[in-house]
Amino acid sequence: MAKDAIVSDDLAKKFATEKDTPYLRWVRNEGLDIIPALYVQNLRTVELKPWARRGGKGVYINHEASRTSNDCYVCEIAPGKKLEPQRQLFEEMVLVLEGRGSTSVWNDAGQKITFEWKAGALFAIPLNAWHQHFNGSGSEAARFVSVTNAPPVMNLYEDTSFVFNTAHDFKSRFAGEPDYFSNKGEQKGLLLETNFVPDAVNLPLISAKERGAGGGHIRFNMAKGSMNSHISQFPVGTYKKGHCHGPGAHVIILSGEGYSLMWAEGEEPKRYDWEVGTMIVPPNMWFHQHFNTGATPARYLAFKHEVVSIRNAQGVPKAWISRRIGGDQIDYADETKLVRDLFSTELAKQGLAPQMDAAYEQELETLPPKVA
Repeated sequence: MAKDAIVSDDLAKKFATEKDTPYLRWVRNEGLDIIPALYVQNLRTVELKPWARRGGKGVYINHEASRTSNDCYVCEIAPGKKLEPQRQLFEEMVLVLEGRGSTSVWNDAGQKITFEWKAGALFAIPLNAWHQHFNGSGSEAARFVSVTNAPPVMNLYEDTSFVFNTAHDFKSRFAGEPDYFSNKGEQKGLLLETNFVPDAVNLPLISAKERGAGGGHIRFNMAKGSMNSHISQFPVGTYKKGHCHGPGAHVIILSGEGYSLMWAEGEEPKRYDWEVGTMIVPPNMWFHQHFNTGATPARYLAFKHEVVSIRNAQGVPKAWISRRIGGDQIDYADETKLVRDLFSTELAKQGLAPQMDAAYEQELETLPPKVA
């Protein structure tokens, strides 16, 4: 994969009008900014602007690498307040960052349910269902981050009235089931089919040794949507295998502290330090690798669009498969010396030592032969 191809300003100007889209014009009309960063230090403190139509405050965070597939926004509800009701012809997944409150969801048939949430809750809005968020505290703001697939919808229709005001119940997605947002779900391999996770920070995970370092993993399909998400966790003194995939993954740190390395193939890795609330958005086919340098397990949530998952003929994401057999994951045995040296140095600053020997040894048991 070649480096990011930066051209002259003269050539870029010839395509400038094509860079603007109905989606970008809609965000501007909302009166909000778009932060085009691939790294946000803390979603809980990022600056917001008044969002008149919603009745709260907000900002969009949308790196250009993923802007046509999905987007991300942070929204805050003032103490004792609520957002305006909304329905939409795009999907939305929500992580509560701070505070507590409730959400009501209803359809045109008059079926309505309300559920409560607090920081760490994870849920999805059923397609085109009416919904309204309420802050349950009279003294503290509530803040959440959402990932949606609004960009392709807005770019396709370029008609906000149609997107936000079409009267149609997708009954297969939501039919007013009383237990729709209950804490339940069916586990199918790594996939948990559910619409509500009350505490993503402490949700039990499933072993995923394929990603290295004795980590845990769980994947979600929420509200029968086309977007998906997963949670990964890795122990103290360990790090994940480097890998790359398509655009649109919004990685949010739920617990722990550490750093990530990201790089386009052929370039030097860049380091991004993280804490609880940090978000990292790997650009299309950039390698990235996550390192736990704290004294507790590190856990992150990745909201993403299916374009992220470049799969093999068996349906397995290539980011889970060794590069030695055509996948997009770098085996520990093939990583550069820089990776291990930097990790050891950073752990030593915390009075810790790497706990990677078992992971290195375990990999050797199934490591494919190196291609000449």
